[in-house]
Amino acid sequence: MVLPEGEDWMESFKTAFGDLADPRAGNARHDLLEVVFIALAATLCGAQSCVDMALFARSKEAFLRNIVEMPHGPPSHDTFSRVFRRLEPGAFEAAFMAFTRTFGRKITGVVAIDGKALKGAYARGARSSPLHLVNVWAAEARLVIAQRIAPGRNEVQGVLDAVALLDLDGCIVTADALHCRKDVAAAIRSAGGDYALSVKANQPRLLAEAERLLGTVPGDVAISDVEDGHDRAEVRRASIVAAPGLEALCGFPGACAVARVEAVRQTAGGTETTGTRFFILSACLSAERLASVVRSHWSIENNLHWTLDVALGEDAARNRKGHGAQNLSLVRKLALNILKADNEKGSLKGKIKRTGWDEAFLTKLLAHMR
Repeated sequence: MVLPEGEDWMESFKTAFGDLADPRAGNARHDLLEVVFIALAATLCGAQSCVDMALFARSKEAFLRNIVEMPHGPPSHDTFSRVFRRLEPGAFEAAFMAFTRTFGRKITGVVAIDGKALKGAYARGARSSPLHLVNVWAAEARLVIAQRIAPGRNEVQGVLDAVALLDLDGCIVTADALHCRKDVAAAIRSAGGDYALSVKANQPRLLAEAERLLGTVPGDVAISDVEDGHDRAEVRRASIVAAPGLEALCGFPGACAVARVEAVRQTAGGTETTGTRFFILSACLSAERLASVVRSHWSIENNLHWTLDVALGEDAARNRKGHGAQNLSLVRKLALNILKADNEKGSLKGKIKRTGWDEAFLTKLLAHMR
């Protein structure tokens, strides 16, 4: 790869992805690293398929030749498709994690974990079985930090595989009730993190103990008003009770507190709904911090999953052969991390359009890889 004079931002990209094994035959015409980089740049500019990536490479050939050599010209859509179908996803995900660290931020605070189906990634005639991924989202840093496949749509195993790769020191991991399990709690603690896991009827003994403690023992209580800007107001009441001996009782490593969050939501039309959720925690947070942690968890839906589908077209993507869907989802997450690293005002969709239209802005975004 050729670097523009005075530019070093590509060094981080080469360091992270340079050791990827090329899955193609030895006579492949296009350098693997160049193909991955062009795919990333194309996605930043709004490309949603391998055909789009090839069109971008042809349209931006003069710009790209300042960065990559392309001795055989721009790659075709078949080249992009072949690379991502065959690229080993575990190695690509490990390189993604190394690349994420180049953003220079120690991940702390809330780390949300949740599964997401790629609705378009199904074989013809098997619409009910799309590819299922587990995503790990650093809520405060607004970064995707890991992705793993849920093998056989087993989301719990996907979470265990993802957590095993992470350093969670200084993090509070949140997950829904499906992952309120001893093995998940143990994996989080082994990775250095704490947890705040939702408790529902799938853990009846634990749920009953949480309800008993919160009903009989005075705890820390906080009330917060939340205005979310969607013609509704929400009031949350968070309660947390320290529970010495909870680890021995329930078998969750490090368990030391239970909590309840009661929410009352009122729409502009006057409709009111209420909900109550229970949690098991490995850290005795204040009630105010608990309320913030619980609210931060939902950013994985609003700021990651929704954005992938609406701004980057993930649900509509029909890549389904080989490892294509899994690897291209990771390319979208690479692009999303770069877009979110830019602090200029403006919508994400607007930034994607501007990146496609303005080569100076595209260069600025790529410089976030330092």
